Amino acid sequence: MRESDATKIEDDEHSAHRGWNGVPVLERALDILAILEGRPEGANIRELTLQLQIPRSTVYRIVNTLGLREIVRRKSDGAYQLGPGLTALAAQVLVDGKRYDLVSLAQPHLRALAERTGEANKISVLDEDQVRTLAVTAATRDYGLTPTIGMSISLHAGAASKIVLAHLPAQELERQLARPMEAYTPRTITDPEQLRVELSRIRRQGWSQDRGEHRTHIHAFAAPIVEPSGVFVAALSVPFLSDKQKAEREFVRQAVVDTAASISAEIPR
Repeated sequence: MRESDATKIEDDEHSAHRGWNGVPVLERALDILAILEGRPEGANIRELTLQLQIPRSTVYRIVNTLGLREIVRRKSDGAYQLGPGLTALAAQVLVDGKRYDLVSLAQPHLRALAERTGEANKISVLDEDQVRTLAVTAATRDYGLTPTIGMSISLHAGAASKIVLAHLPAQELERQLARPMEAYTPRTITDPEQLRVELSRIRRQGWSQDRGEHRTHIHAFAAPIVEPSGVFVAALSVPFLSDKQKAEREFVRQAVVDTAASISAEIPR
């Protein structure tokens, strides 16, 4: 740390304490969560202090408080990551005045899906202009892919993303299609008209496929989780390596569709 940085942080010590029980501390906590969102590998206290330019003791108190609620968690190397408590908050869904925990409700189905396919699976939801991973169940086979909770990707690339995009209200869909779309691989669909055709197909068949649109070597199938009224809730997906044989792919696709339907059937009316 440069001497000028250290001096500035120490000079801010008293003002930080004055704001400890006010809005500034809430803002700093949200800033920390935003930093960790962009760093799946995590960030340590020193890195957070330097980036936020606030006292180290303040950062430490904030992450300790967030840690008690499991909003963040400390890794063995001392870095902090977004924790399962954040997922638990995000997973609370309100249906006709009744609150339910989507992740808890889905967990038995997700474990069964992992056992059935040998692959990891994940539940993803809309988060502003991206799709964010809400829950992950690890693969049961060796060398399976390992999605990360809290990870976010663009709305136009990937099986889960296209499921979410296909279920947006018409006006919001048009807004998304008007935005620039990055070509992550040669297979990423970036033309709005081609994407409309793809989304129409997804709605008709009830599932989507990633053919290496976000990463060339990773494919996936996804299906929608819906409320009893038909309102879209989340996307269930299974990513896998591109070398999987055709019969194995079809087995995974059917397992994803079946599991999404089973989870949907358990959502309270």
